[in-house]
Order: sequence, then C-alpha cells, then structure tokens
Amino acid sequence: MRTPSQLSPWFSPEELLAWVQEAEDKAGYQKRLAVWLTYSGPFHAAEVARFLGVSKQAVWLWIGQYNKKGPDGLDRMGRGGRRWGFLSPEEEQDMLSKLTERAGRGDVVTAAQIHSDICKRVGKKVSMAYVYKLLHRNEWRKLAPRSRHPKADSEAQEGFKKNSRKS
Repeated sequence: MRTPSQLSPWFSPEELLAWVQEAEDKAGYQKRLAVWLTYSGPFHAAEVARFLGVSKQAVWLWIGQYNKKGPDGLDRMGRGGRRWGFLSPEEEQDMLSKLTERAGRGDVVTAAQIHSDICKRVGKKVSMAYVYKLLHRNEWRKLAPRSRHPKADSEAQEGFKKNSRKS
C-alpha cells in the first residue's frame, strides 16, 4: 500500500488543531478534520473517508486543495449557481420594475414585448427561453384579465336577465 498523503506545511501542529476547532459549520469541520487526520495519523485517504463517512475521492480533493492553496483552498464555492447572464440581477430588476409600471397602468405586457426590450438592452438577439427563465427567476407569472368586474352585482345581473325581452 502506498504511503499516506503528505501535507504542505501551512500550519504548525498546534495551529492546525486550532484551525480545525474554529470551523463554522459541519461541512467545513469535516474538511478540516480530514486534513488533520491525514497529518496526525498519518492515515490513508480510505481510512479518513471511512472515519468521516465520505468518499475517498472527497478526501483526496480536500487534501489536494489544502496542499495547493492552503487553508483558503477548502473554502471554495459550490458547483451550482448562475455563472453567466446577459443582464445582472440588478439590471433585470430595473427592467422588470419598468414593465410593472406599464402593467399597473393596464397595458398588457407580453413575452414578445419583453423579448424585444431585452434584445435592445443587451444589444444582441436572445432566445425566448432566456425571457421565460428571466421571468421565472424573478417570480413573474402569467396573469389574465378578470372575466368579470370586481364591483359587478350578480343579483342585479340575474334580475336583468329574467326581465329582459328575448329576441
């Protein structure tokens, strides 16, 4: 069996233990503990993975990140998130607030109109899927005009129907 991983000397043993204990959450503690176990054991990645209940690939990844970038290497961002966009979230909010004003005046705002506004703002053609994702991301939903007036009196309407002449 090959020798356990070697760690870069970013901390002294006492500083390493204090760094492990300062973890803010469970995931951070788990990563730091993997580094500490690799140093103090020295344990193989498979043993550390078994102790912590994670995969040995995860332990190899954490040790590699620690060796390359030091303690800050373990504080990397997750895999998800919005990596690109034609408009920033603030620009999207600004554009949609103007559309909200138009809709508040009674104008019917369609996706085709929003599409043309986005194309003008971005300076190039975007797909309709981008428009629908933008609307979904900002919690816009399809609203239809009311089928009846909110102040309509249903009793008066029924009375009119009964008393009106049929042609």
